[in-house]
Formats: sequence, structure tokens, C-alpha cells
Amino acid sequence: MEGIAIHISELSRRTGVSLRSLRYYEERNLLNPVRLENGYRDYSETDIEKVKIIQLYFSLGLSTKEITDFFDCLFQNGEKRQCLPNAIEVGERKLIEIKNQIEILRKAESQLERSIVRWRSMISQTENQM
Repeated sequence: MEGIAIHISELSRRTGVSLRSLRYYEERNLLNPVRLENGYRDYSETDIEKVKIIQLYFSLGLSTKEITDFFDCLFQNGEKRQCLPNAIEVGERKLIEIKNQIEILRKAESQLERSIVRWRSMISQTENQM
């Protein structure tokens, strides 16, 4: 384990993720803390980054299974080549979804900008008529 041992409450505080979610990540093998004799979990500094990555992947709409597959590829100490095809396929699919969402947001942004300009013009015209 790298660096200083971190208890679950500290990991929760430092990441902003609930204790319940951290326990869920452990159940799904996304986090693998060291278990002490007293049953406490000890996490490492690396786990802080893992939790941030988990949160990012969830925000992108990945399932727990997809995140687990990515983690197998990201944090595996041995051979990674076996996990790469699946990671690439999921990554490419998510990238297409993100690009589509960006395009939708750009269209919404343009529409809102045009509407705001039009509304301001309407207010200005009304004020000038008074």
C-alpha cells in the first residue's frame, strides 16, 4: 500500500463521496482496501484518485461493470492486453455519446443566445416607445 493509511471516513471527507457509496465500490471490487484485524478498512492515497475516476465514469453514464472492466485495464499489475479491446470499445462508444451531447448543448447555447438578444431588443424597443 502506498503512502499513509486512510480510514473510510477520511476517504469520504477527502472525496465528497458517502460512506455508503465507498462500501458499494468495495462490494463491486472497484476499491480494495486493506482490512485490519479490528475490521477497519485502510485505504491509500491512490484510492482517492480511484474514487475520483469512479465518480467521473459514473457521471459519463458507465455502468459498474464497465467501470470494473476499465479498472482492470487501468490498475492491473500484470498483462493488460486482454482487457484493451473491451476498454477501447466502451471508451469509443462513450466518446461518441459525449460528442453528441456536446453538439446538443452547443445548439441549445446558440438558441438561448439568440433568444436573449431578441428579448433584450424587445425590452429596449418597449422602453424607447415610452
